[in-house]
Amino acid sequence: MGVMLETGELWQVVDRERASLADLLESLSAEEWETPTRCGDWRVRDVAAHLTLAARITWGQALREMVRARGDWNRMIHDTAVREAAAPVEAVVGHLRSVIGSRRLAPMTSPHEPLLDLLVHGQDIALALSRERAVSPTAARSAAERVWTMRFPPRPWPLPKARLVATDIEWTRGEGAEISGPVRALLLLLTGRTEAAAPWLDGAVPKAG
Repeated sequence: MGVMLETGELWQVVDRERASLADLLESLSAEEWETPTRCGDWRVRDVAAHLTLAARITWGQALREMVRARGDWNRMIHDTAVREAAAPVEAVVGHLRSVIGSRRLAPMTSPHEPLLDLLVHGQDIALALSRERAVSPTAARSAAERVWTMRFPPRPWPLPKARLVATDIEWTRGEGAEISGPVRALLLLLTGRTEAAAPWLDGAVPKAG
């Protein structure tokens, strides 16, 4: 078996992540939906709304949103999520459930992006709510490898100048001082969530910020 999941298995994991996250979201109180996360100014509801969009947005819609965001990719992602999050929470959950089984991708992305999005943003939601959300080491390794090797969409996070060593599955990347821990924590580190990852990591973890 390779480091990254094969496409068929990857989609099975995506379906399970969408279903389990929808279950979690359905259990939240009104106050919990408004809880701030570490994703900029996004609340739980904004993160959840973002996770419904990739499989639903068309090329035409994406083009119109890019024009609206004046060509800024990150602004488009932010603004579309915030607008989508204005819907009732029941609609947000319904949209997430509606894409279980979907194989549609956002324009110019691969099947690895939905997995990466779900694993990382699922942790963003869980951490904001002080909930435990299990992550498969095999799936987290596949997502971490995607971050390590991705060229497009452009990686918004600089790679750590360190040797990353997973302690729960075989995976090592990089050079320099060693940082070790569960691959789920290394994935958070790789996606700019240093403060969230730090409690699970050993070694020269860079300071957040």
